[in-house]
Amino acid sequence: MKELTQIDNYQLLNRELAAHDPWGLDANPFERERHTQMLQLSLAHGSISNALEVGCAAGAFTVQLAPHCKRLTVMDIVPHAIERTRQRMKDPPHIKWIVSDVQQFSSDELFDLIVVAEVLYYVGEIAEMRLAVRNLVRTLAPGGHLVFGSARDANCRRWGHVAGAETVIAILNETLIEVERLECRGESANEDCLLARFRKPGSVS
Repeated sequence: MKELTQIDNYQLLNRELAAHDPWGLDANPFERERHTQMLQLSLAHGSISNALEVGCAAGAFTVQLAPHCKRLTVMDIVPHAIERTRQRMKDPPHIKWIVSDVQQFSSDELFDLIVVAEVLYYVGEIAEMRLAVRNLVRTLAPGGHLVFGSARDANCRRWGHVAGAETVIAILNETLIEVERLECRGESANEDCLLARFRKPGSVS
């Protein structure tokens, strides 16, 4: 299968997000279980002072994460995704909304939790995935945690992407410490993902 370019991926995201429930994130039992596991990993370190969610889609996970955060920044490359999630959340005051590419995102503040799931295979080549990871790690506070989730390499490649979970987990392990890993599987071959929690070396000040 032809590999998707960054422009292809952006157009694909726009088309998919036009659906009422993109990717079945609200209705699909597999997606609900994936979000349950993601929340379990996100809360494993205790209270969350300042979190970043990368890629909100239509807000299916944002509504679960937001009540546990004192502050939450929600970032997505697609403006429509941010708008849908804001409307769904009724725009609570502790959430900041940013339209940005994960590779270009910058922040003056550090986050004690970053959640990035089903996002990085959209950025393009391995080098761009590595750049995106490096950019996120830079905004993670010492001792902070990053929760990552993705379909496995084999599925992502079958869909036309360069790589998926195993490749990105290996990249994350170059600078972060993997603490925990979960597998989430559904009924179809496409419903097979890895979730992992990482800690940044250092202590929280």
